[in-house]
Amino acid sequence: MAVQIPPLWKRAVALVFCLIIPSLNSTAAQLKQETITAFDKYVAATEARINSELLPGGLFLYVDGLPIETMKSSYERLRNGEVLVEKRQTKIPGVSSGVPDGMVHHWVGIVFIPGVTLAQVLSIAQDYDRRSDLYKPEVTASHLISHQGDDYRFFLRLYQKRFTTVVFNTEYVTHWGKVDPRKVYSHCISTKITEVKDSDRPDGEEWPVGRDRGYLWRLNTYWRFAEKDGGVYMQCEALSLTRDIPFGLGWLLKPLVTKIPRESLNRALGQTRTAVLEKKKAATP
Repeated sequence: MAVQIPPLWKRAVALVFCLIIPSLNSTAAQLKQETITAFDKYVAATEARINSELLPGGLFLYVDGLPIETMKSSYERLRNGEVLVEKRQTKIPGVSSGVPDGMVHHWVGIVFIPGVTLAQVLSIAQDYDRRSDLYKPEVTASHLISHQGDDYRFFLRLYQKRFTTVVFNTEYVTHWGKVDPRKVYSHCISTKITEVKDSDRPDGEEWPVGRDRGYLWRLNTYWRFAEKDGGVYMQCEALSLTRDIPFGLGWLLKPLVTKIPRESLNRALGQTRTAVLEKKKAATP
């Protein structure tokens, strides 16, 4: 049975948002060295586990590590067209996602693209000049900066509209690798994230790196592509870092803040699948 929220309580929550959100939007948040150190430690521990899974015989897709019945159900849902997204957390002694003065967002998602080959999916995934077409409206501009062998460097302009409208100019380095002819992966690491001061002028002045409103400080994505079952499974594990929520407001803002990266991952996987299938359809006589 759904819980009915009294109208007075709804008005109170709305009033809190009206009072708090403008304050958050106008308040600068400094990225501190202890926050960076703790996040880098969490990333290193996560990447150690990721790299072990990329060894021959490793757990390439996360659903293969689920209990047998859950695994079967997950594969059935994927083949029925669902996008699965789950919260993840790296747990080893001395490592925590609870970084000081920041928030770590750690999610993994997977989707199945039926009737396509690995090559067809990679032709979309490695087209960095067209990311703005693929992932709009969250990506408004994109271009490849450089490419040498299996390493790429590219630019994305990100657009978010949640509590307020925010625009980021971001750069990444990506390395591609292969486990075997049917399993390919890529590690995409942010190297620069700057917030634009005026979202209506995305080419205008930017806040100094790490001295902005703290809506996005780091963004790493780890992709895997496995060709089997008559199609390709595409998995993405995303790690991002944002500012912490002011003390006493976690109960109100945390559920809203934490769902943003989850929704973005879900949308990115779904949009990629749609783009691959549309390209295949267009190429079919």
